[in-house]
Amino acid sequence: MKILYGVQATGNGHITRARAMLPALQAHGIEVDFVFSGRDETGYFDMECFGTYRTFRGFTYRMQEGRVRRFDTLADARPYRFVQDVLALDVRAYDLVLTDFEPVSAWAARRQGVRSVGLAHQYALLYPLAGMPPPPLLPFGLKAFAPADDYLGLHWQSFGQPILPPLVQVNPHPVDDKGFILVYLPFEDLTRVKTWLRSAPQQRFRIYAAVDKIVSDGLIEVHPFSRTAFPRDAAECSGVICNAGFGLCSEMMALGKKLLVRPLDNQAEQASNAKILQKTGAADVVHQFDSATLRDWLQRPNPAPVRFPDTASAVADWLAGGCAEPVDKMVENVWAHD
Repeated sequence: MKILYGVQATGNGHITRARAMLPALQAHGIEVDFVFSGRDETGYFDMECFGTYRTFRGFTYRMQEGRVRRFDTLADARPYRFVQDVLALDVRAYDLVLTDFEPVSAWAARRQGVRSVGLAHQYALLYPLAGMPPPPLLPFGLKAFAPADDYLGLHWQSFGQPILPPLVQVNPHPVDDKGFILVYLPFEDLTRVKTWLRSAPQQRFRIYAAVDKIVSDGLIEVHPFSRTAFPRDAAECSGVICNAGFGLCSEMMALGKKLLVRPLDNQAEQASNAKILQKTGAADVVHQFDSATLRDWLQRPNPAPVRFPDTASAVADWLAGGCAEPVDKMVENVWAHD
């Protein structure tokens, strides 16, 4: 079986999910080629595991100081370029297109009549979650952005819907707690973040940001992005401050790390994630850089690690079987192995 795997690369969560899926697909003898879109081609790092991959412009958010700039996002969309990319991508040599909310591969599959499967957190937002129905136009928008023949949404619970558990790839074994707080707020103003963290002057923080080298500023260290150092620090930290992205929050829940999340403004997915995290007690939520909330959160203990089922192997098995089993039955079987 040969699959084209399209990955939305606006943030790193989709790419991390693809890293978790790849070994499971290969274990089932599936040949995989990759397409990425949503960031400048010079912005990818530590991509060796994906072999020779293709990149397209696709679509992405334009953000400033933790807020999605809607007008700038629309102005930068370049729909004509998108249509050109869809026409240029030939997917007819593949048995299946797997899209993690990646629109170029999804629309190429739709146009050329190749079966497609959507595997992404965003597809969980097609359903009511925790008693909260999706905004009226959101399901239409999700399907219009990256359509598929079958949709496999991912979330922390099934909420009584055909939604799979998260795809995580972490080492849950205990490690020494080094006493620092890991901070990953790549869409926020770094100076503003550091000013906020200084309101807890006795606490050590390690920030990952777009810098070229490690910079120390008292008890605050700023580190460049790294696929090798970041997972180590995630395992050794005392807690994590981040935006409300699904992938990173899932990994930290699996590691048993307390979470303080600041959802991006004007971003429906992160707003939904933050509400569910707060409602289920899985994280504290801060919408502004509030010093009192930060200090209170620092006093909280870490929760027990959450053990998620092996979603990657289950999805790979389902794909290798020709997607023959009904989605709701497959999802039920995955959760039953929790």
